[in-house]
Amino acid sequence: MNALTLQWHDAGQNRTQTIYEQQPSKNPRTVRIGRDPLQCDIVITHPTVSGLHVEIFFHTQQQRFYMRNLRSPNPPLIDGKQLVQGEMPLNEGSIIYLGQMKLQVTTVAINSIPATILTPPQPQQPQVNVGHQHHYKSPPTQPKGIYGLQCPKCRKVSPAENLQIGCPWCGTSLAAAVSVLSTPNN
Repeated sequence: MNALTLQWHDAGQNRTQTIYEQQPSKNPRTVRIGRDPLQCDIVITHPTVSGLHVEIFFHTQQQRFYMRNLRSPNPPLIDGKQLVQGEMPLNEGSIIYLGQMKLQVTTVAINSIPATILTPPQPQQPQVNVGHQHHYKSPPTQPKGIYGLQCPKCRKVSPAENLQIGCPWCGTSLAAAVSVLSTPNN
């Protein structure tokens, strides 16, 4: 799972937030940062930060996290370079200034946890004895499935790697989700 961790100091407290490639957010496939809690996924209270300042997203073809400026009169500064328009890649150790607020990228993990698909154990084939030879009878074909987590709210099944980021459909935490076997018919 691709993830980026930000760290900053706001309202007298040290804060840390990990951003995942496909986490639920107020704007699909991006995480928005600013002062406005109605528009932003990460809210920073400092008055020099714009209501909707920047967004971070994962570029699947480039396999990197990028930051995009959403407020041209108040552009962010990334590693000493002003981002007026377009996007700029983020690296581990990158220093970001939103107004006078300093944020640091503490970790960038690209494909750090490989996707795992668990398959149920296959039943043993029953033996049919004919004389002294052993012939195996094939079991009836069943659709193959994968284990997943069923959202306690919307009941949709998502891969187990979504445990830390929540349900991709409704955003509910999957901490209390039930493990289920999902078949193509589910």
